Amino acid sequence: MYVLIGGAGLVGLSLAQKLVELGHTVAVIDIDPIACRYAREQVGAMAFEGSAVSTEVLLEAGIRKADSLAAVLRSDALNLAMVTLAKHYGVTHILSRMRHPDFAEPLRIAGANHIISTVELSVSTMVNAIEYPQVESMMHFEQGQIEVLKLAIPNNCYVAGRSVAEIAQDARFPTGSLIIGYQSHPHEDLIIPNGSTILEPHSTVLIVTKPGSLHQVIDFIEQRC
Repeated sequence: MYVLIGGAGLVGLSLAQKLVELGHTVAVIDIDPIACRYAREQVGAMAFEGSAVSTEVLLEAGIRKADSLAAVLRSDALNLAMVTLAKHYGVTHILSRMRHPDFAEPLRIAGANHIISTVELSVSTMVNAIEYPQVESMMHFEQGQIEVLKLAIPNNCYVAGRSVAEIAQDARFPTGSLIIGYQSHPHEDLIIPNGSTILEPHSTVLIVTKPGSLHQVIDFIEQRC
């Protein structure tokens, strides 16, 4: 996949690094020559020095052949301009970082498929870490209507040694919740469990649930025998 990234700041370079590691072809655009040199020499991405909202630079960087484009420039206005140009040049998958919520609708109208609010994401992550310290990670889907959380199975808890089917059939397990992933050990692969999968102590599960059931799910998993 050919991915074009507008902005070689911390976010842009980190994104480029991850995508290169995954085997994608990545090109970065930035006005800073030092950042562009770093992208080439340290990240392994192509880099084009200039404005990411310049049609000349975008065409030189190959926007017409880009499968995806990420606008992570220094201002929402610049990101909006880049998204508009990406849509004009036929990029089908467009992502944009957003700082101020007033830009959400303009970015959507301009053609952004995914809009990531860096402030909202940071605050949400910190709130979850404070409110649910036992949850290793949590993701939100459908504007927060669905939550996916990663939980460790404590030793001597009720669910340790029980199968996924047993847990699902337990009346205390919140309705509408589902165990969708299981990792027996941090160094083992994450698998999709079936009804016969046994949850061992110190393993990890991924559970999908509704926001209103989060506390119930956590309390159920952590209850002692």
